[in-house]
Amino acid sequence: MSEDSIVPAKPGKLPRATRWREGSLRQTELLEGKMAGTSSPSTVSTKLQQIARLAKAAPTMVCTTLAHVIDVAFLHEAYRRTRKDGATGVDGQTAEGYAANLDANLASLLIRLKTGTYHAPPVRRAYVPKDDGKQRRPIGIPTFEDKVLQRAVAMVLEAVYEQDFLSCSYGFRPGRSAHQALQALWEGVMSMRGGWVLALDIERYFDTLDGYHLRRFLDHRVRDGVIRRTIDKWLKAGVMEEGRVTHPDTGVPQGSGVAPILANVYLHEVLDVWFEQVVTPRLTGAARLIRFADDAVIVCAQARDAQRLMAVLPQRFGRYGLRLHPAKTRLVPFQRPPWRATGARHHHATWPGTFAFLGFTHYWGRSRRGNWVVQRKTATTRFSRALKRISVWCRQHRHAKVAWQHQQLVGKLRGHYAYYGITGNLEALRTFRREVTQRWRKWLQRRSQRHR
Repeated sequence: MSEDSIVPAKPGKLPRATRWREGSLRQTELLEGKMAGTSSPSTVSTKLQQIARLAKAAPTMVCTTLAHVIDVAFLHEAYRRTRKDGATGVDGQTAEGYAANLDANLASLLIRLKTGTYHAPPVRRAYVPKDDGKQRRPIGIPTFEDKVLQRAVAMVLEAVYEQDFLSCSYGFRPGRSAHQALQALWEGVMSMRGGWVLALDIERYFDTLDGYHLRRFLDHRVRDGVIRRTIDKWLKAGVMEEGRVTHPDTGVPQGSGVAPILANVYLHEVLDVWFEQVVTPRLTGAARLIRFADDAVIVCAQARDAQRLMAVLPQRFGRYGLRLHPAKTRLVPFQRPPWRATGARHHHATWPGTFAFLGFTHYWGRSRRGNWVVQRKTATTRFSRALKRISVWCRQHRHAKVAWQHQQLVGKLRGHYAYYGITGNLEALRTFRREVTQRWRKWLQRRSQRHR
């Protein structure tokens, strides 16, 4: 297999409709773009459903008129779905300040959008720590009005692209979650009885996403002038850091409302469609791709297939301006161990060979019945990072009322359990709770006793 023989899929060969769950199609609610537990106005929902039905019925159709669905009611719904407690952008506008004159602000925004006079302000650069605690990940914080408009455009794009995205993609999609991606990976590895796992890590993906190729990919489906002009303005808006505005040649600011859908469109063409339509027919054994945003793993039943993919993937990504991280991209032998390995009755036995995905370390271990199964536990980097944040919080709030501290820590533990509470990870959860308790006690003992 060579990179020359692996070419981008033609726009006319887009795959089947969206699979909302592995192996089943959702016939209703093709896309409403809403979070679970919320409701949207029927007019907005009807518009999105109509776009989704048309996009599904004509997978090769190019949409040239989409912006007409965005009206004041549509912007009101986009405002409702926009997070209100986020950081402010370069103009310092808060959600409360914007809501004080909401109707007039949204009406003005709509006029500027439709007439082409909307000006996209630069995003404010901020940094969040990475898992290693040493490096920082840059994110872009748009203005609040920009967040509302980006949410509206993302809702329209999702209605179209949810009909094209493949079942292997889970990140930033309505009705899909990281837990579903983990379950799909578990089922794939177990059905193959192990194999070779290719863990992909794209280096600085959101910063290196190429605008030229993104525009070319969008041409396959969306050519509405208003929407495309607005997206171009966001791509060229620039970044403000320490009072200075710069205009990078590549990238989409991570943290903006439209970045997730654009990032999914990019990797849908670069990786998902290419893997299903071009790579899979050329493999000798079974293979499965699981992708959550820019995190992806490929499981191959045959070692030769995995080695060929490992050799060709850097060329494939390099063609579109992306680079795989040389240290974090790994090919891991992950075959199921022999049944008698380390003793059939030793339930706590493990087998060499592990890989990390979505915050969990995957490894072979014994079930309660003594069978070898894929087990998951909290990755060491995520565990340490979460404990460090708890420790910093306890130090900063050690003088607050103990009852209030307890209430806050209970909420933090519940949030941790909600994500990491999966089958087989009980011991890591118990350890985390014990460590949190010890750190809380440590900082309570350091409170001043002068005013006791």
